[in-house]
Amino acid sequence: MRRALLCSLLLCLLPGCGRSSTGSAAEVPQGYAEGVAAGRREKDRQFVVDPDSPIPAGLRNAFHGLQYWPVDPRYRLQVPLEEFEIKERFTIVTTTGEARPCERYGRLAFTLDAADLHLTVYRLLDGQPTGTAADLFVPFMDATTGRETYPAGRYVSLEDAGEGRYVLDFNLAFNPSCAYGTPERFQCPRTPAENRLAVAIRAGERGWL
Repeated sequence: MRRALLCSLLLCLLPGCGRSSTGSAAEVPQGYAEGVAAGRREKDRQFVVDPDSPIPAGLRNAFHGLQYWPVDPRYRLQVPLEEFEIKERFTIVTTTGEARPCERYGRLAFTLDAADLHLTVYRLLDGQPTGTAADLFVPFMDATTGRETYPAGRYVSLEDAGEGRYVLDFNLAFNPSCAYGTPERFQCPRTPAENRLAVAIRAGERGWL
């Protein structure tokens, strides 16, 4: 018994002991839903007043805001990022048919709606790196794609939670700029087939137009 207890304690000193190998529910900060709602209102405002708004100029006066699903805390996950030792480089095709240099950076594994899921994390190589989570690119498709959301997929940003874990919050999922009626203005990367989720992610931004 004493030997078994000692072995158990030693195991818990190993890196990663006590952590799930897949994502789990992330802490929901106080005022979270209100903060998300405020961010959505500000985005709507910017889409009207910003000269570089992706909303076509002729439609801005009639624009009354984007459509979103209600905020749902179960779509806010904390997920370990498995960084690939060998980062395969390839070209990712945009909605205008251009090719952008990219690499497969790592993998996120998580459970949602009783389904074991994973997403590949990419890094676009034609921008100025920051050395932060802002460099990581997570496009995805799901069962709503092409029906309730943009056919080329949506994007979701990662928030660094420390110790190799990131907050993956689908409540903040957004459409690429080319989704709003002037696709020729933007080079939005299409979602690779490997990032097609089998479940419906009814969170974040919905389709428009």
